[in-house]
Amino acid sequence: MSISIETQKTLQREVGTSGKGIFTGESVSMRMCPAPLNCGIVFQRVDLPGKPEIPANLTHVRETPRCTRLATEKGSIATVEHLLSTLFAYGITNARIEVEGPEIPIGDGSAKLFVDLIEKAGIQTQEKKAASIQIVEPIHWSDGDIHLVALPSSEFRLSYTLHYPSSPLLRSQYYSYPLNLLSYKTEIAPCRTFALYEELLPLIEKGMLKGGGLENGLVIQGDKVLNPEGVRFQDEMVRHKILDLIGDLALIGKRLFAHVIAVRSGHASNIAFAKTLLKKFESA
Repeated sequence: MSISIETQKTLQREVGTSGKGIFTGESVSMRMCPAPLNCGIVFQRVDLPGKPEIPANLTHVRETPRCTRLATEKGSIATVEHLLSTLFAYGITNARIEVEGPEIPIGDGSAKLFVDLIEKAGIQTQEKKAASIQIVEPIHWSDGDIHLVALPSSEFRLSYTLHYPSSPLLRSQYYSYPLNLLSYKTEIAPCRTFALYEELLPLIEKGMLKGGGLENGLVIQGDKVLNPEGVRFQDEMVRHKILDLIGDLALIGKRLFAHVIAVRSGHASNIAFAKTLLKKFESA
């Protein structure tokens, strides 16, 4: 792998929102703030003693079911993947995210909330270059029927195959997408998180999905989508998987030039693959 150069960016002004966490059901407020050069993306739990900071990088990832969670000894923040996906798509490399609560607001289950916030804040170009990873040879990661591979490319493209053979509605979906800001806003950001009805029941019974509902995610039962408004795209589910994949790979902390191909991956495998990419880069 080799290094490519891109200008660092931050927000022009502070902007905030509030909502609820999908897992805890707790009320959460969040403020996105400009940050200096080389700061990276840093979460700050301003509701905890000492207001601990939690850098958004692979070192601080802690896995939880159905989301990506970051933690230090002094605090944690969950459900960061949709926000990180949007920051990456907008090229924002430096920002401080102040949060009152244990997770990021879920909004409607998509990244639209964060697109609106970033556009309200504006983007500030910073006068320093940022390093990117350029893939020059195939790198792969597999576990059973889950596969991820990065191929050399002059752009950042993501191709995802979703496979739910037990679901009459889902079955298999495929989507290939070259990341750019305009198409992210219209083709990826509006796509909501989803789950099969039978997968949700155990989470609800265990109290692990206190804030979930049809207002913040797609629920599929048999051959039907239970949400009254239906889907935003016929392949909304696989597009959301790409949204998640971008957010998880953003934790590498560098821009990517690669064609990433994923088959049936989720947060745990996305993170394992990101660590493989970063290790390969650091040892090159």
